[in-house]
Amino acid sequence: MENNFKMVAKTLFGFEELLAKELRNLGAQDVKIGVRNVSFVGDTGFMYKANLALRTAIKILKPIKTFRVANEEDLYRQVYKMPWDNYLSENGSLAVDATVHSTVFTHSKYIALKTKDAIVDKFRDTKGTRPNVDLRFPDLKINVHIDRQLCTVSLDSSGESLHRRGYKTATNIAPINEVLAAGLVMLSGWDGQSDFMDPMCGSGTILIEAAMIACNIPPNLLRKEFAFERWQDWDVDLFEKIEESLLSKTRDFHHKMIGYDKSPSAVRKAQDNIKNANLEDFIKVKHEDFFKTQKAGEEHLHLVFNPPYGERLESLNVEEFYGDIGTTLKHGYPGTHAWFITSNIEALKFVGLRPSRKIKVFNAKLEARFVKYEMYEGSKKAKKQ
Repeated sequence: MENNFKMVAKTLFGFEELLAKELRNLGAQDVKIGVRNVSFVGDTGFMYKANLALRTAIKILKPIKTFRVANEEDLYRQVYKMPWDNYLSENGSLAVDATVHSTVFTHSKYIALKTKDAIVDKFRDTKGTRPNVDLRFPDLKINVHIDRQLCTVSLDSSGESLHRRGYKTATNIAPINEVLAAGLVMLSGWDGQSDFMDPMCGSGTILIEAAMIACNIPPNLLRKEFAFERWQDWDVDLFEKIEESLLSKTRDFHHKMIGYDKSPSAVRKAQDNIKNANLEDFIKVKHEDFFKTQKAGEEHLHLVFNPPYGERLESLNVEEFYGDIGTTLKHGYPGTHAWFITSNIEALKFVGLRPSRKIKVFNAKLEARFVKYEMYEGSKKAKKQ
């Protein structure tokens, strides 16, 4: 189909396979996995759908030109030649950001500036007037990516990073990124078919993402704006159709979702965010110290959490804290699959339990491990017999 075009979805390290699977499930064509990105093919409606529905994508880019560059003048010439009035009017506004992996081009800000110069000069020369630069709310957001000598110019269809879902008004120190939270919940194999708990829930992000996965709610329904809404070919009717179609596929959830936090202010923030996400029917948050709790009932329980690290709590006694996690799981939570993320990889030996899985992920710039502990009813030996 001639209406189809290539797009690139950017993601976090370690989530490429998850994102590719999400894209295939949505109906993307020609899905190819890269590093921190997945490329795919679809039409304009699919671009809208990808922005609304992908849980592990940070951005959806639409490449419009690829060329080789030897130096800055080359870049300027090639960008100048592009038909910019197809995408922007002379009275509009633009913003350019760049990423460079090259020995020739070393300053991404300079590359962004050179690209912007070429575009505004082209308008000035052909129209007699030029678009403005607006870094916050541009009509057109342009992404330049240089890998050695290959330059790709793309339109950024998302605008603000897609982890900004729109439900968070309240956060704690070092809140977990929404895309990271969704990806961890997906990596944990959560399918919405059991009770779910986050015993150190902070501002509620993991709970909210898990509830949206369980109910198949598109994660970005609450966003105020996507960048493509300012494009010249913006089709509001098509967008609303896509939105309705996604909403018709939501499903009910018939289990419990529970959050604990020992900080009363964290509990209040989590409750605010859960309310903003319209999920208060599904998630209950309580002021509790996990280490003084035990599992209620016999049902299987799926646990995912992000314990505090040294970066957040200087006063933390790491050995004691991680030991308490292990003890609480072992004695208080039989019949539980417990997953948690930590960037303190050394601290895992204090848990005193053997993880059945360890997955390397990144939390912002910190290398981390996402680990799974399986707590059996009774002993493991009894389980096998």
